[in-house]
Amino acid sequence: MKIAIHPVKESFSERWIDYCEKERIHWKKVNCYNNDIIKQLGDCDALLWHFSHNDPKAILIARPLIYSLEKAGKKVFPNFHTVWHFDDKLGQKYLLESINAPLVPTWVFYDKNQALEWAESTDFPKVFKLRRGAASQNVRLIKNKKSAFKFIRKAFRKGFPAYDPVESLKERWRKYKLGTENLEEIAQGFARFVVPPPYSTIIGRERGYIYFQKYIPGNDHDIRVVVIGEKAFAIKRMVRNNDFRASGSGKILYSHNLFKDSTIRLSFYLAEKLGSQCVAFDFLQDNGSPLLTEISYGFSPGGYDRCTGYWDKNMTWHEGTFNPYGWMIDDLLKA
Repeated sequence: MKIAIHPVKESFSERWIDYCEKERIHWKKVNCYNNDIIKQLGDCDALLWHFSHNDPKAILIARPLIYSLEKAGKKVFPNFHTVWHFDDKLGQKYLLESINAPLVPTWVFYDKNQALEWAESTDFPKVFKLRRGAASQNVRLIKNKKSAFKFIRKAFRKGFPAYDPVESLKERWRKYKLGTENLEEIAQGFARFVVPPPYSTIIGRERGYIYFQKYIPGNDHDIRVVVIGEKAFAIKRMVRNNDFRASGSGKILYSHNLFKDSTIRLSFYLAEKLGSQCVAFDFLQDNGSPLLTEISYGFSPGGYDRCTGYWDKNMTWHEGTFNPYGWMIDDLLKA
């Protein structure tokens, strides 16, 4: 079998290429943005492409290309069941509810008056999210009815930009103080007030809906469990200082004893129900019970290199380093 890989910096592709070279798996580099991509893939049996939600070209073409290749009988990663709901919290709400997953109570409205009526009678705080965004981007804590009304009216008028330069600059400054970003990146944050990132132009403004989730108090972290085939690994992400958001905080713990077997078992069960090749589940705790906030097929590889081991589907713990990117290729080859 011959594998095609579309290379992307700081993605799975670098690990895929290393694995193919080490295991002597026949592969070639392709450019999925070229007009002749179908011809490029003519001598290949499979395509691997880890595309980002912030890549303006991928927003336009990634899913149509992947679905077309899958329809033609080629193996793809990610496939339809793995990626159709990627970076789409609206789709995830209906998907997770349909399989009776323990989703944090979520409300979506497509009518302003219905949303205002709900806000009039509900309690606060609530968590507001846009359908797109990762690493806690486009997530806000709505503390009272007045604030909810403001967000609802905006959602059904001019809407929300996909990129918020104010919140982005605050996040860049937080990372600068942690030593993970430099002054050049701070300067780029100021420049974004004038020239937004290309993906936000492609997406346009988010409007015509409003999305809220129940605020679950008492969580100073979330648990992310990644399931790839019949293996799983996990990280514990601590919230930012004086904040409620854990995703993207960069404060990660890895010890095996931090994770409940029940949460890992649940993740295996849900991944099978979804039919996903790779899925990352984000859990909060509500009186000791895990509740899902959202899911994704992708993750930043560097944040998982320090994981101390993994579970197999029989809940056997395997201590030591492992290569989840190799698992993706192995599972694809034997599918």
